[in-house]
Amino acid sequence: MENQILEKYARLVVQSGVNIQKGQTLVVASPIECAPFTRLIAEQAYQAGARDVVINWKDEISSKIRFLQAPNEIFDEFPNWQKEFYLSYVREGAAFVSISASDPELLKDVDPGRIMRVQKASNTALEEYRERLMSNRNRWCVVSVPTPAWAKKVFAGLPEAEAVEALWSSIAKAVRVDTEDPVAAWEAHKAHLKNRLEFLNEAKFHSLHYRNSLGTDLTVALPEDHLWLGGSEFSPDGIEFIANMPTEEVFTLPRKNGVNGVIVSSKPLNYNGNLIDRFSLTLKEGRIIDCKAQVGEAILKKLVETDDGSHYLGEVALVPHASPISESNILFYNTLFDENASCHFAIGKAYPVCIKEGENKSKEELTQLGVNDSLVHVDFMIGTADLEIMGVTAEGKEVPVFKNGNFAFSR
Repeated sequence: MENQILEKYARLVVQSGVNIQKGQTLVVASPIECAPFTRLIAEQAYQAGARDVVINWKDEISSKIRFLQAPNEIFDEFPNWQKEFYLSYVREGAAFVSISASDPELLKDVDPGRIMRVQKASNTALEEYRERLMSNRNRWCVVSVPTPAWAKKVFAGLPEAEAVEALWSSIAKAVRVDTEDPVAAWEAHKAHLKNRLEFLNEAKFHSLHYRNSLGTDLTVALPEDHLWLGGSEFSPDGIEFIANMPTEEVFTLPRKNGVNGVIVSSKPLNYNGNLIDRFSLTLKEGRIIDCKAQVGEAILKKLVETDDGSHYLGEVALVPHASPISESNILFYNTLFDENASCHFAIGKAYPVCIKEGENKSKEELTQLGVNDSLVHVDFMIGTADLEIMGVTAEGKEVPVFKNGNFAFSR
């Protein structure tokens, strides 16, 4: 990938993604394979006036060695120094960039119980950190760049170097850095998503009914004061940022106890280095009462059993089948991209900002409003070319929202 494109991408992440402010600290979580791009982000952040750039390097190969060989009791522990690292920076008001790039099948030989225990210990220790980001009190952005193992999974028929270059090209197009002015391209994209948000927020649907030929037949009740969001968001001090690059979705939250029926996945889910594929969830009064998968069923069940909140859904997201990522016909095996090619839901925690003044409400108040809470938030894809979604108003009026996999309204 040309250096000029990489610099444009890094500048976009810093200026439009987290929108770093002068004197602010930026914390970057990065796989070690992504070091060249991470260093470009650091350069761009300092040029934009960042006080400091702190890099938290990740090594998934070392993580696998630990999973396979460490003593059993270690997987329920989370080091205090790591907890203090995150909490000190999040309380300071730092911005956070996370680079999502992993081998989709790296941990397929690891005991899924160990993976889930690590996840639970981490999410419990970092609850305040996660809460602040999901309430937008700290600006954050998730992006991605290729690694060889990931690229070889996506483009299995190509030699490694060609696979990496092909994945770079696909990512550059998805995040619009292949354009002359990526910032301007994103401004136009945000305006396009805003039109959809206006329609959905004006409609104030009481529920959504999903159907497709895979077997999805689901009714999703929405809280009375729910809000649809998408494109960009704002921190409490009014600074705009983009949490995911790419993003093609508009999203809200379901009423915790108001989801009934069956959901069938349409794409594989890469969860902590394991693939879960061809799976279904059955829900009654919001709770997942049954889950099945042809691939990764044990992982899926462990995920659902993380805590009480992981038995419920926390996000409802709409993405047209005609979105650019979907039309590329590339299966990325990376949720950041695959969720932006398909309508999706999330198991677990809901975003408090998806309900009116939710970021200012206590956990108890949010619970009373039907907002789910959990240690996890895991998106999974359900959109298809024949997906139909009917919106139902409080008065019982039915309004088509999706027809043949795409939005049924013209805004």
